[in-house]
Amino acid sequence: MKKVYGSAAEALDGVLHDGMLIAAGGFGLCGIPELLIDAIVESGVKDLTIASNNCGVDGFGLGKLLDTKQIKKMMSSYVGENAEFMRQYLSGELELEFNPQGTLAERMRAGGSGIPGFYTKTGVGTVIAEGKDVKNWGGQDYILEEGIFADLSIVKAWKADTTGNCIFRKTARNFNPPAAMCGKLCVMEVEEIVEPGELDPDHIHLPGIYVHRIIKGEHEKRIEQRTVRKREEA
Repeated sequence: MKKVYGSAAEALDGVLHDGMLIAAGGFGLCGIPELLIDAIVESGVKDLTIASNNCGVDGFGLGKLLDTKQIKKMMSSYVGENAEFMRQYLSGELELEFNPQGTLAERMRAGGSGIPGFYTKTGVGTVIAEGKDVKNWGGQDYILEEGIFADLSIVKAWKADTTGNCIFRKTARNFNPPAAMCGKLCVMEVEEIVEPGELDPDHIHLPGIYVHRIIKGEHEKRIEQRTVRKREEA
């Protein structure tokens, strides 16, 4: 089965529709599928629900979809680096479902493993627990969290073979593997595509069974926060 496509727009052709749930990999600007995000912006699809640790920054990454008002709801852990995210949420323009980072990652992994829900202590006694089922084991409360079953996963890897087996580089191996797992269809962008057998099987982070479409392209590697020490005078 052909998995390699010529562009992000080609890989997403016939996939996008209004109101869909998209799981997006990456953390901040690290390991984000920026080419696929740009293609979603260009498509004009709207009323999206995005499950992602955050929403990029103002004007880059998922933040572009906020600028165009294509996102209806975010399922996220962190909103602190995106002023437009905060503005839309506080003004009531954007729905927000807060998730602790570990819970969000596990919800994605659970969905990809066919697990409809799981109980966790994280969030007990906070607003996170409101409206959720509570069970007590060993004298301690646990809340029910549901697995995420996305319509589409968009992820970013460093290197992949043409069957979709892939390797994530350093910190980009964050939300990408679980995000890739939980989508009915997973589209992955990579920096390098090789032939089957060229990757060491022991180094594979995500098997190709989870990946349906692949694109290759140039990527802009921005630094989200750059802090330098003032040079001391000699």
